Amino acid sequence: MTAEALAEAGRLLAAATRPVVFTGAGMSAESGVPTFRDARTGLWQRYDPSRLATPAAFHADPALVWGWYEGRRHGVRRAEPNPGHRAVAAIQARLPGTVVITQNVDDLHERGGVPGAVRLHGSLFAPRCSACAHPAPVPDDAPPPEGPLDPPACVRCAAPVRPGVVWFGEALPEEALGAAAEAASRCDLLLTVGTSALVHPAAEIPLVAARLGAPVVQVNPEPTPLDAVCAVNLRGRAGDVLPALVRVAWPADAGD
Repeated sequence: MTAEALAEAGRLLAAATRPVVFTGAGMSAESGVPTFRDARTGLWQRYDPSRLATPAAFHADPALVWGWYEGRRHGVRRAEPNPGHRAVAAIQARLPGTVVITQNVDDLHERGGVPGAVRLHGSLFAPRCSACAHPAPVPDDAPPPEGPLDPPACVRCAAPVRPGVVWFGEALPEEALGAAAEAASRCDLLLTVGTSALVHPAAEIPLVAARLGAPVVQVNPEPTPLDAVCAVNLRGRAGDVLPALVRVAWPADAGD
């Protein structure tokens, strides 16, 4: 990340009134949340996560899949928001028109100060019935499961409760996808952070903004397919780059 690139990104952010912040797994990884395919310890090392993240897998062995996701949820609970999450909250506080869109299924944005992120891939903290989709309470924080764990029964229809995430082969939540596309089409800046830009259709969101003329600023340690459409590419970790970007955009607030 060069000083010139940071200055240009800061200028774009300071001039924005309706920015979108679009975040991916890299941001949560900086808080110690394993990425999806890395979230394997103990018994779970025997399993391919992609084979557990399907409706068919849950139908075949609900206890195995529920135990896997409960283990992930407990791991998230041990993590803390990092300075990147706090910086996103600072941007939203400074610019109330900011929309935060995330591909992550943890609650780090909320705990970092963002009250209502648009969740494209659901949440580990929003379980629902596998049959009637009735919302279910988040289980008590008992010790994390070491293996399969029977899911609770739906209070409405008694079917097993499933994790509230989007599995392979499932469509993204229509309401969330619509809200994300609308925000991207209206924004005057899109800041994409910690995403590989490989998971579709979520990866289309920055492209929507770019096609409609909004500048796209990317924060990522490595190049991604978005490099070519970005007005500015900031190479680095979210926890380092985003606080620096906020300080450059609003230097008068740096001492607050």
